[in-house]
Amino acid sequence: MPIFLTSHGAAGTVTGSKHLIEVRGNGGIFRVLLDCGMFQGEAVRDVRHDPNRSFGFDPREIDVLVMSHAHIDHSGLVPRLVAEGFNGPIWSTPATRDLCTIMLLDSAHIQEYDHAFDAKRAHQRGHEAEPEGPLYTKDDVPPAMELFRTVDYDMPTEIGPGITLTYTDAGHILGSAAVHLDIENDGRTLRFTFTGDVGRYVDRLLPEPVPFRQADVIVCESTYGDRDHAPVKEAEDDLLRHVTDVCVKGRGKLLIPAFSIGKTQELLYTLNSLSNEGRLPRIPVFVDSPLAIGATEIARAYSTLFRDDVRAELEHDPDLFSFPGVEFVRSPDRSKQLNGVTEPCIIIAASGMMDAGRIRHHLRNSLHDPANAVLVVGFCAPGTLGDKLLQGATEVSLFGDAVPVKARILRMDFYSAHADRGELVRYLKCQDPAAVRRTFLVHGVDHSLEGLRDRLTENGFKKIVIPKRGERFEV
Repeated sequence: MPIFLTSHGAAGTVTGSKHLIEVRGNGGIFRVLLDCGMFQGEAVRDVRHDPNRSFGFDPREIDVLVMSHAHIDHSGLVPRLVAEGFNGPIWSTPATRDLCTIMLLDSAHIQEYDHAFDAKRAHQRGHEAEPEGPLYTKDDVPPAMELFRTVDYDMPTEIGPGITLTYTDAGHILGSAAVHLDIENDGRTLRFTFTGDVGRYVDRLLPEPVPFRQADVIVCESTYGDRDHAPVKEAEDDLLRHVTDVCVKGRGKLLIPAFSIGKTQELLYTLNSLSNEGRLPRIPVFVDSPLAIGATEIARAYSTLFRDDVRAELEHDPDLFSFPGVEFVRSPDRSKQLNGVTEPCIIIAASGMMDAGRIRHHLRNSLHDPANAVLVVGFCAPGTLGDKLLQGATEVSLFGDAVPVKARILRMDFYSAHADRGELVRYLKCQDPAAVRRTFLVHGVDHSLEGLRDRLTENGFKKIVIPKRGERFEV
């Protein structure tokens, strides 16, 4: 019986991860959806209709959802999927479930806030038609969370007739996993692997990505498929240099837009290490993101997932994310007070791509001052505010206001949670390329997808496919 794969997101773009597997058998069609992520940036703005409002399939027909990790571009449409009729189990690792609990509530809050803001602006401009409602609300999140079922790494679990799921640690963020499905079909087993997002081979909080069993079909991410990151040994010194240049010598603010899950904890871990060594200047550090604070608390609870040497540090430093001078900002009122701070400081706030969250308020109040700087520490999808700043925009729009960009825009790739080109090839070295019947490259823009395709071809992989959104393949 045939098995089909269709990428309904993260095909030719980085966001909106959704990959549908259809297994046809005597009992009908069993449908497995891998991830249910939200489109962001250019993927939303450059189409006539918001792709987040149309899945490309009927949610009521999906039998099971398998999550790779909690980032919004992989999980952000789960509440909408459930609201539109999906009622099957949602499989994830325990840490992914816990992170989704706070991530999806935060996302719902953003949906409601943005809709209210757009409606108010439309009314002020005399538009009769109100903008479409939010993608989902906070009330849609609890029913979705009730469907979650968890399984640890390396624990084969039957999730459907003749379909066994096994997770391996992808090393990307807390709880992130590569998805391995063994699908029994016509007396044979199709070994299918979806990498999710692959982490890095560096000495940081999480272990390296784990090798996996031989696959027949691989769906691989390609975010940094055409480039390599800076050497690891430079990272701590580079961060300290930026802090010193901006805050000590320039007497300005250093704004660090960071994803609440992963990068914020990595940054706090580095700053904590610098503080323990007596190298961190005595300046205030504000973590202005309730979501990041919640994610940091979850990270503390899952310290068993850290690298062995990081867990060993806990014996003499029981809190790796806090140090003298750091303040975790929860309330909106305290966040607004930071706009009046004139002394040098570091502000870490979400979102990493700068398209939502409290970082936008700080940018509006800080971009005009050449004494300040914005340190970009992760990937910014095309069309996002972060991408515009990296491309050298001299003016940006924030909350309807034109804001001149006079602050310096700095970049550090080390804190990216995504494997670079060399690391992706290293991750796939556990495979016999001659035994991989087909490799699909997703979760990348054109030059990244093509760059990784060329590198994998050099390493012996055949039949490498770059799917278009909605294109269906028999595997």
